[in-house]
Amino acid sequence: MLFTAFEPSGDDHAAAIIRVLRASCPDLRIYAWGGRKMEAAGAQIIEHTGDDAVMGMPGLAKIKEHKRINASIEHWLRDHQIRVHIPVDSPAANFPVCKLTKAAGARVVHMVAPQLWAWAPWRIRKLRRLTDHVMCVLPFEEQWFTSRGVDATFIGHQLFDEPLDTQALDADIKDWVRGEQCVALMPGSRPGEMRKNFPLLIGAYIKLAKEHPEMRGLVAATREELEPVLRKIARDAGHTWPESLGFTHSNTDAVIRWCDLAMVVSGTVTLQIAKQRRPMVIVYKLRRVAWNLVGRWLIQTKFITLPNIIAGREICPELVPHFTGVDPIADKVVELLEDQDTFDRQVQDLEDLVEVFEHQNASANAAKIIARYAGVEPKV
Repeated sequence: MLFTAFEPSGDDHAAAIIRVLRASCPDLRIYAWGGRKMEAAGAQIIEHTGDDAVMGMPGLAKIKEHKRINASIEHWLRDHQIRVHIPVDSPAANFPVCKLTKAAGARVVHMVAPQLWAWAPWRIRKLRRLTDHVMCVLPFEEQWFTSRGVDATFIGHQLFDEPLDTQALDADIKDWVRGEQCVALMPGSRPGEMRKNFPLLIGAYIKLAKEHPEMRGLVAATREELEPVLRKIARDAGHTWPESLGFTHSNTDAVIRWCDLAMVVSGTVTLQIAKQRRPMVIVYKLRRVAWNLVGRWLIQTKFITLPNIIAGREICPELVPHFTGVDPIADKVVELLEDQDTFDRQVQDLEDLVEVFEHQNASANAAKIIARYAGVEPKV
């Protein structure tokens, strides 16, 4: 079988499934265009991908790179017969590969459903041609796809596969400074996201800290080398980094455990926060002109952030798209801090959301489906 993943998140998803397949079907030969986590899990990497993944419209260099990868995969398929191809997320990059593997006689089982329900429902015909099964990580997706003629299964989300080791997290944070209010700032991981959104997050924190002198904050970054980047973004926006605002990296779950609530850039991390039932205010800045010209016509859902999409209503304040300054963000945080009913209601709503996922095991469910299409019987 062949896995293809082109982003770090895809490397995470695929690696977890590969580990289960290696344990349950040890004789399977697993090849991949993918990342180092997939390699460590037991896949034979033909070519490393995903280290320089981009979001949105790719540049000319990225288009050329994917054309080269597609040609490489086409050449490889001439000498390697595969039963199943598992494209992981990244539909723009994976759809051309699916066309190649379908033509070579493989069954195609998508891991992470393309979010056609959000922005491109007219592409469902293309998906029907290029897939045999879609493994969905959001609960409403199964019905959406099956009602449109695409075989699909809700498998759960890998963020919820393993319970948190709360004792270990408590040990990690026992020496961290706390205040009367502890606020996490989560600025995203992509350069463009940070440049647009971090000035808003730190600006809102500065405003809040002036009104709540005992407040403490932590910026939670994905990598250590982002600290000077974020400090420069703050300076360039005219903000002085407050003494009460710390920085940490590579320990998102610990920061969530530490905080009372989070100001977060919209993304999958919102589900990571929901897992610990921490209230949040979700932000994503866009240019008004771009939204009015393109975004508002493409987006098909009433809500844009994952917790609210899953719940079908606004359970977390969602400032997406956000066009203005820091005041609306700070106001939403103050409402959570000062209105216990509002705070408790969001906690309960997150509890209800998490229940949907906690009875699933996404990696194990995915491995069973893939093994079935590969025609093998798991040994454990």
